[in-house]
Amino acid sequence: MDLTEAKTGEDYVVKDIVSSDDELKSFLFSLGCYSGEPVTVVSRVKGGCVVSIKDARYNIDNDLAKAIVV
Repeated sequence: MDLTEAKTGEDYVVKDIVSSDDELKSFLFSLGCYSGEPVTVVSRVKGGCVVSIKDARYNIDNDLAKAIVV
């Protein structure tokens, strides 16, 4: 399942980043979002969600959330 399907407030572990865009993968890696890292969907916002990764919060859009498999 990807982050668009994740329940708010539950902890998940990133299993994979599914994208053919190397720039996108590099961006997520710079945020600390890569395989084995815990991630939590803090809340849902219009067009995306707020996630907690490594004690930081990021607002990501649905396209980015779909690339993160948990």
